[in-house]
Amino acid sequence: MARVNSIDHVQLAMPAGAEDLVRGFYAGVLGLTEVPKPPELAKRGGAWFEGPSIKLHLGVEQEFRPARKAHVGFVVDDVAELVGLCRSENLETTEVRAVDGYLRAHVFDPLGNRLEFMEPL
Repeated sequence: MARVNSIDHVQLAMPAGAEDLVRGFYAGVLGLTEVPKPPELAKRGGAWFEGPSIKLHLGVEQEFRPARKAHVGFVVDDVAELVGLCRSENLETTEVRAVDGYLRAHVFDPLGNRLEFMEPL
């Protein structure tokens, strides 16, 4: 019986032409590394980022609407520090709260996509 074994990557949507904006956030603020897209996919725009155990793709969606409920949950070392960095960039954030064994907070990237940061307690 065929079964799903793991997640290779997660993709979020972005509008055309927002590559510099996402680079500034995902590489500049979050510290992920941008990796080149395969040439046949690079023509479509977007950007790919990686970090330890993370592959995050941002792909161009012509009628872009940010994901305000659906989200990616990232495990981080210091959720309060990351939320502070995001606030210093004037990004929308929620308060850090302890829930189910984690300190958690949501941050909305510069495009309005919701991200969850989780620090194990």
